Amino acid sequence: MPDPAEQLQQIYVAGFELKVFDRFPKCVGVVRDHCIALLVPSPDGLQILGTPGWQMGEAIGVLVEADGRRVFQAKQEILEATPERLEALRYFREDLQKLLLR
Repeated sequence: MPDPAEQLQQIYVAGFELKVFDRFPKCVGVVRDHCIALLVPSPDGLQILGTPGWQMGEAIGVLVEADGRRVFQAKQEILEATPERLEALRYFREDLQKLLLR
């Protein structure tokens, strides 16, 4: 079983910022290039909780479709899911998953 502390160290060294959120006391947030994911401990080490999204202030913008277009939405706030943002999110997710599988 991977040690969560070692996993967090590897994630930090790989250029991700670690954050804690009052609203999610059992999770650790990891942020890079405005992308964000929440990690939770499990018997197999840290795992991503839900789906990574776009950091919008203190909230996570979830990728959704609205009026036929893809956007990141956090409550009433909406941000266009541009090709550049989608590419950043894809790299973020792939890099984070690789680190968690080590």
